[in-house]
Amino acid sequence: MTRHLLEITDLTAHEIHRLLDDADRIRLAPQNVGTPLAGRLLGLVFEKPSLRTRASFESAAVRLGGASLFFSGGEVNLGVRESYEDFARVFSQYVDAMVLRVFSHETVAAVARAATVPVINGLSDLAHPCQALADLLTIRQEFGSLAGKTVAFIGDGNNVARSLAFACALVGAKLILARPAGYGFAPGVPARQTTDARAAVRTADVIYSDVWTSMGQEAERVERLRVFAPYQVNSDLLAAAPPHALVMHCLPAHRGEEITSDVLDGPRCVAVRQAGNRMYAQAALLQWLLVK
Repeated sequence: MTRHLLEITDLTAHEIHRLLDDADRIRLAPQNVGTPLAGRLLGLVFEKPSLRTRASFESAAVRLGGASLFFSGGEVNLGVRESYEDFARVFSQYVDAMVLRVFSHETVAAVARAATVPVINGLSDLAHPCQALADLLTIRQEFGSLAGKTVAFIGDGNNVARSLAFACALVGAKLILARPAGYGFAPGVPARQTTDARAAVRTADVIYSDVWTSMGQEAERVERLRVFAPYQVNSDLLAAAPPHALVMHCLPAHRGEEITSDVLDGPRCVAVRQAGNRMYAQAALLQWLLVK
């Protein structure tokens, strides 16, 4: 049966740990990787622009001996020029796996239902499972393990936070979301929620920040800047956290909004390494999905 990755919960805890192990092997000994994707082609269709998601997937494919094709959303017009099902059935004949970066989660879900090759969610309004894999990889590299670790996510209960909450629950970690009232998770997400950012970081191993206004929310920007102002990750907030706590950000960052430059560029921030881990986590994912 064709496996897809639409949400992080499509993976078991065992599969997550296997992917993280494989990602570290690829990172630490690239000379031993070989070309497991030789002759394989990855198709990318992005309704939303991206630096890290596109570059990391294309780099991962090439480093494993494969190749990629990229199409912007305007070139394909998923669900407009033709149905999701027609696109999925045809595109599945051209590529060995596809990555979709979309506005609506139903788009990637509808394509996956009809596709005959693996479909990977490169971001939707509901979930960002590939980011969650890279986040877990980064935390494990920094602390040696994931079990028992606490992530304080400061800001919006968005797709990144939601996927990371489920990922943490799968591997024995926990996530605390500090957000303004009305910007939290829907019921069913395994995380504690609070409106007190300082309380959230007191026992944190990781302090995680993300933009307050995501793509598609531009009309809400002024209101979001006002409401989220008390949730900036800055030196004062870090002072309330344990000395060992590290800072993560999925990037791109809006410096001076959700995070200050002194924190983002400071010695406790691992955002650059975290971004690099996207490539290794996704290389492991592609190898797992395509090399039987």
